[in-house]
Amino acid sequence: MRSAWHHGGVSNDAPLVMGIESSCDETGVGIVRGTELLANAVASSVEEHVRFGGVVPEVASRAHLEAFVPMLEKAQADAGVSVADVDAIAVTSGPGLTGALLVGIAAAKALAIAYDKPLYGVNHLVAHVCVDRLEHGELPEPTAALLVSGGHTNLLLVDDVTSSVRMLGETIDDAAGEAFDKVARLLGLPYPGGPQIDRAARDGDPSAIAFPRGLTAGRDMEKHRYDFSFSGLKSAVARHVEHEERMGRAISVPDVAASFQDAVCDVLSAKTVRACLDHGAQHLVLGGGVAANQRLRHFVLERAGEAGIDVRIPPPVLCTDNGAMVAALGSALVAKGVAPSALDLPADSSMPVTQIVA
Repeated sequence: MRSAWHHGGVSNDAPLVMGIESSCDETGVGIVRGTELLANAVASSVEEHVRFGGVVPEVASRAHLEAFVPMLEKAQADAGVSVADVDAIAVTSGPGLTGALLVGIAAAKALAIAYDKPLYGVNHLVAHVCVDRLEHGELPEPTAALLVSGGHTNLLLVDDVTSSVRMLGETIDDAAGEAFDKVARLLGLPYPGGPQIDRAARDGDPSAIAFPRGLTAGRDMEKHRYDFSFSGLKSAVARHVEHEERMGRAISVPDVAASFQDAVCDVLSAKTVRACLDHGAQHLVLGGGVAANQRLRHFVLERAGEAGIDVRIPPPVLCTDNGAMVAALGSALVAKGVAPSALDLPADSSMPVTQIVA
C-alpha cells in the first residue's frame, strides 16, 4: 500500500480524504481536502423511526445498506473527485450502534482494498470536534468541547485532536437528546423531540416550573464535577404532568417545555464553562445535534462570553452526524503522519474517546 500522504503529493499540499459515517441513523459520505469541505452527502433514516419513537438498530442498519451507494456517488459527483483520487479513507469505528457501524466499516474496507488506499477507523466523538476545522480553521490547543446529541453528552478537553483527547465528564444516565425525546413523548409531541421542545418553549415561561438541576448539589459536585444526569429531571416532568392531569388542569406544553429546556441548558452551560476555567481552555467547541438548540446556544454564548471564552459552533448541517466530520479527522491524522488502522479493524460500540484511531 502506498504511503498515505507526503508534502507535494497532492495539489494544495493537503490530504484529500473520504469519510464514511454510519454510527446511528445518518448515512454520510464526505470528502475533505485539509480544512476545505468538498462534499457532504447525508441520508437520514429518521422518518423510518418516527412510529417507534426512537432509533431501531435493525431499521437503521438496513437503511445504511440502501443509502450508502447513492451517498458515495453523490459525494464523488459534488466534489468532482473519485475514490481513486483520494489519499485515504476514514470511517467511524465507534462509538455507535454495532450493526450500523458494521455497514460503514465493511464499505470502507471494500473501498480501501479495491483502490489500495490507507484506512483510518476513527472515533465518532473526536470527529464531532474536528469538524469545526472545516468552518473556523485549525483548532487552538487546548480546546474544550461539549458534544450533545441523542446518544451522547460529553465534555472533552482536546490538547491535540490527532493524539490527545480527555474525557472530563459525561452523562451518567440519559443523554440530553434522549431526555428531550422522552419529555416530548410525555407532552404528546412527535419524535425527534429536540426541535419540537425548542419550538414549543419559545412561547413558554422558563421560570414557570422549578425543575431540578441534576448533579449540582454539594456532594455531587465533588464526585461528579463535570458529569451530567437527566433521568431525575425527566421523572420530575412526568410527575408534574401526572399531577396536573390528576387535578384536572390543562397542561401548558410551552411552559413545561421551556422550564425543562432551561434546566438542561443551565446545567450543560454552567458545568462546561466551569471545566474551561478549571483547565485553562480559552476556546470551546459546541457540537452534536442538540447544538442546534437555540436556548443552549444562548446559555453557552452568554456564560462563556462573561468568562472570556471563545465559542466555536459549526453550522447545524455539520453538528449532526455526517461523513465530512470523519473526513476532517482523517485528513488531520494523515497530515500528522499517524499510522493507518489495520484492515481487520473492528466496530467498537463503546470506543473510548481517548482512542482516536482504531
